[in-house]
Amino acid sequence: MTGPEEHAETVRSGDYRVRERKSDNSPNPYKETDVPKRISTARGREFGAGVRAAIAGAGLTSRAVADIVDWDEAKVSDVVNGKGGATLLEVATLLGACRVGAAEIAHLLSLYPQAEMKGWWQPHGTCAPVRLRTLAENLAVAKSLTSWHTHMVPLFLQTVEYMREALLASSTVPEAELQERVAAQLAMQELLRGGKKCAFFIHELALHLRVGGAEVHTGQLLHLLIMAKWANVTIRIVPAAHGAHPGLAGPFTQLTFAKYEPLVWVDTENSSLLAEATDAIAGYDKVIRALYETSLDEVESAKLIVRLYDALHPA
Repeated sequence: MTGPEEHAETVRSGDYRVRERKSDNSPNPYKETDVPKRISTARGREFGAGVRAAIAGAGLTSRAVADIVDWDEAKVSDVVNGKGGATLLEVATLLGACRVGAAEIAHLLSLYPQAEMKGWWQPHGTCAPVRLRTLAENLAVAKSLTSWHTHMVPLFLQTVEYMREALLASSTVPEAELQERVAAQLAMQELLRGGKKCAFFIHELALHLRVGGAEVHTGQLLHLLIMAKWANVTIRIVPAAHGAHPGLAGPFTQLTFAKYEPLVWVDTENSSLLAEATDAIAGYDKVIRALYETSLDEVESAKLIVRLYDALHPA
């Protein structure tokens, strides 16, 4: 298993400059290359994906829907790809022609005027929705994922039993939604397959927290050891003995893309934040580099997990 420093993994882009991890062992594991990135935002991508889904869901082609609403096909393409060229009323007409539901029309129309706006705070009310649409859609097309967690195992690495116990412990998640939420989170995990480079930094105290009984706890530790064997997954532990560490501000997940600039997802009790501004991403890059320096390497991290497992599950 190779460490994050040996991945040619994009970790930052801004002003069309992309920082990639070097494959050597030099003190600075980053290099800069000039790679063009499309000017794109999470709002714009969600709007475009929603319109494409609407057209496909109606069993239409771009040409067919253009004929229905009396547009040039190029105009449909421009709207879907975030280039504008249509009024809000015209977009509503297109969605109506595709027989999109009222809630989805309202959502997409709210995104269209803000499609070029970077940064997105999404309030969810009492608790997060069953499916985090924006995260799932961006995760599906991401090139790499880097996740940091302080107090529990990251969603992407949780067993079904651990996941269920964590949801049951919530004071805001309706118990009636338990199975639906577990299914949605497992679907999110499936998006990690297919070669997406994934680096997970986890604080040691998250591994000590007993979520569920001893069987759930040991099962989760064993699952981490199994996941660490995946070719596209690295798991590094920040030891509790280090005391204060660079990630004290809290958990986050950074996604990078082949064609777009990166974003950072921050999850809270009842809202989500997507940071996209260049300076914000640069700040998270600094935290990631510092966590890399602070954490145990992959081999030592696995040994720590094994020790915890053996202490809970003696032979």
